[in-house]
Amino acid sequence: MKPWLTVIGVGDDGLSGLSPAARALVDGAELLVGGERHQAMAPDVSAPRLTWVDGVPKAIDAIAEWRGRRVVVLATGDPMCFGGGTNLGRRFDSTEMVVVPAPGAFSLAAARMVWSLPDVETVTVHGRPLERLNLVIAPDTRLLVLSRDGDTPAQVAALLTERGFGPSTVTVLEHLGGPKERRIDGVAETW
Repeated sequence: MKPWLTVIGVGDDGLSGLSPAARALVDGAELLVGGERHQAMAPDVSAPRLTWVDGVPKAIDAIAEWRGRRVVVLATGDPMCFGGGTNLGRRFDSTEMVVVPAPGAFSLAAARMVWSLPDVETVTVHGRPLERLNLVIAPDTRLLVLSRDGDTPAQVAALLTERGFGPSTVTVLEHLGGPKERRIDGVAETW
């Protein structure tokens, strides 16, 4: 089957950060799918919209009804790294899909920290229990943690302190790659 479903990774810089080819795919969509934040990045696209509001499984069922038409899903960063592309790839055959990634949160964070990405532990607590960090917390380990929300850094700092790693440096990187990019540094035990 010819690919009909395109998943496009978008950075915090929005559609202006897309390549001309990726932007043409967005502009040519017959259905534009994404979260509210992503939909807001594409105010000039005239295609009908489907937002993830009712949850991923229902949205994927709705996407399936558009099989064979030009469906574009906007996702954050690298859609195949804890992103929407992963969920879609579980449902649709790889011959039906094209994925156009943008730099993901882990790549951007490693670049800002000047850390070798293969030499750090990457974990997400976005949509997953914070306790997953217990599997990777260890002496001399660098962690890149994809957070759930603005409360996550304090929760991570508390967990590090409880586990005896209170003196650990904690850095929060916000809006990576966008105009609101910001860095906050601190220590777990005094966060």
